[in-house]
Amino acid sequence: MRNKFKAAVVASLLGALTLAGCSSAGGSDDDKTINLVGFAVPQAANEAIEDAFRETDEGDGVKVSGSYGASGEQSRKVADTKGKDVDYVHFSLESDVTRLVDAGLVAEDWNAGANKGIVSASIAVIAVEKGNPLGIKGWEDLTRKDVKVITADPASSGAARWNILALYTYAKQQGLSEAEADEYLKKVFGNVTSWAASGREATEAFKKGVGNVLITYENEAILAKQNGEELDYIVPDHSFLIENPGAVLKDADPVATDWLDFVLSDAGQTEFVKKGFRPVGDLDISGIQVDGANDPSNPFPVPASLDTITDLGGWKAVADEWFGKDGVKLRFDKLYAEATAK
Repeated sequence: MRNKFKAAVVASLLGALTLAGCSSAGGSDDDKTINLVGFAVPQAANEAIEDAFRETDEGDGVKVSGSYGASGEQSRKVADTKGKDVDYVHFSLESDVTRLVDAGLVAEDWNAGANKGIVSASIAVIAVEKGNPLGIKGWEDLTRKDVKVITADPASSGAARWNILALYTYAKQQGLSEAEADEYLKKVFGNVTSWAASGREATEAFKKGVGNVLITYENEAILAKQNGEELDYIVPDHSFLIENPGAVLKDADPVATDWLDFVLSDAGQTEFVKKGFRPVGDLDISGIQVDGANDPSNPFPVPASLDTITDLGGWKAVADEWFGKDGVKLRFDKLYAEATAK
């Protein structure tokens, strides 16, 4: 049974305490604090960007106070607190920002720019034990009896939803019918030993040996290797483009807009790249070494096929079919229930 309930409660309590500890939105002219609420995975990158931002005229004397957790949980907290003490959000999914638009906290045109509101990008990959003792090559191997899968839980985590779409589009790319794709997904779900509350908690579970295969962001695997973790990762022939949005709240201090501009600049995207994210925009990364990547000088190989959320009709269409609104059980929940029924 999924362990999301205990993990989600703990994450919720910790997140609430962290949000409560943030200074007031925007701070004063003396402290210039940007209160950032985000999903767990890009914390290290955002902290590196903060260091670079503080070297600019706009960022001089500015502090970024971050609260991190599962994307869906973080988005709901911001909505529930009516954006109190929050200037900028960085979530896994567009729908987590849309929730704040619907709540009147983020402008409706937040994604009108050239980047469509996206501030960081990655792809779905497979992390394995050092040396890949099971000989995992791609998504097709995740149905094997000797495979014990770890992934985040879509009830709380945006990473999990990207993971499931990577699996689904792989099945469709193989020419499977919808019914056959469902059967493939159920086989993978049946091999899942841990449904973690967030992408970061999924990585922690893998490090503890809860399973032997982790479905994750490419950048999360690279960061783990940068931190000395003993693992390898595989970029499958087919993958799914992960696009993470960022937005400034309506009542934020203007310095939060300066922050977003810097995040999207070449300097900001370079810090993302160094932490294993694929760049948003036209950044030339030819001279950047990415430690932890399979090939640090050529860190981001292009899969033979790469689907995007646009290929599936956008997040609204995907949510209505797969995940629905909070508490509504749709395609994923039905497949999960069938996969784990005894």
